[in-house]
Amino acid sequence: MTGQAKAGRPNQYLRNLNSKIASIPMILTAVVIFLGGSIWTVVYSFTSSKLLPRLSFVGLDQYHRLWAAPRWIMSIENLAIYGVLSMIFSLVIGFMLAALMDQKIRFENTFRTIFLYPFALSFIVTGLVWQWLLNPEFGIQSVVRSLGWTSFTFDPLYTPSIVIYGVLIAALWQGTGLVMCLMLAGLRGIDEDIWKAARVDGIPMWRTYLFIVIPMMRPVFITTLVIIASGIVKVYDLVVAQTSGGPGISSEVPAKYVYDYMFQAQNLGQGFAASTMMLVTVAIIIIPWAYLEFGGGRKRG
Repeated sequence: MTGQAKAGRPNQYLRNLNSKIASIPMILTAVVIFLGGSIWTVVYSFTSSKLLPRLSFVGLDQYHRLWAAPRWIMSIENLAIYGVLSMIFSLVIGFMLAALMDQKIRFENTFRTIFLYPFALSFIVTGLVWQWLLNPEFGIQSVVRSLGWTSFTFDPLYTPSIVIYGVLIAALWQGTGLVMCLMLAGLRGIDEDIWKAARVDGIPMWRTYLFIVIPMMRPVFITTLVIIASGIVKVYDLVVAQTSGGPGISSEVPAKYVYDYMFQAQNLGQGFAASTMMLVTVAIIIIPWAYLEFGGGRKRG
């Protein structure tokens, strides 16, 4: 038995050999570029690099400056608000639209195209469009006032306390269609017998969705959350197109902070420190999720 097991082991290693060989360039690229670049960024975040990177270590000085900077604190607060609300509203609106589409409505393909179309636009285009729409001089506020409601006020991009919500509106307009399509694909994968059984048992539709369908769509929700989260962390061009970080620093986000310090302020050390903090934040979220999703599941099995 032992000899047969040893003889069979090489066959397992040779299984799907072509696909394993084909994946080597991708693996090397990921290791060298992602892992190597991340390590390089972390190392140089402890230096006083300015225009060019140089190994002049200053310990945690860059991180002390980073967390003492009001601009960085504002960017973290904005990212937290934008991220939480973007996840909640994207999932809720996307799922509700998908549930409506799943009712076999007329002109479904047309509506699906209309909802998905904004996702085909770049964030720069989306930002400029919503900059015009939210402009108080000729945007939504001006149109409503021309209809007789002269006291109506809606200018989030020009109000520091709510400017991040103006950015959120544009992001939801662009990204909700993709979430709808992902959710609709998940709903179409639900066995029709489940719906029939729920109707026979007299279960209301909302309870069927809440307690039966949504738990069955867990993989779809996880995939959607990962896609949304990746867009949240790297949000940059939408902010630049709409507000350029203003008024003042009220719509600053971490990615813009990193870009400005690395390429405009010519302070690579500070930019690397901010990049490292973004990497740590992502790791704090991803590592526990990956452990519960994969490691914990194998242990339970």
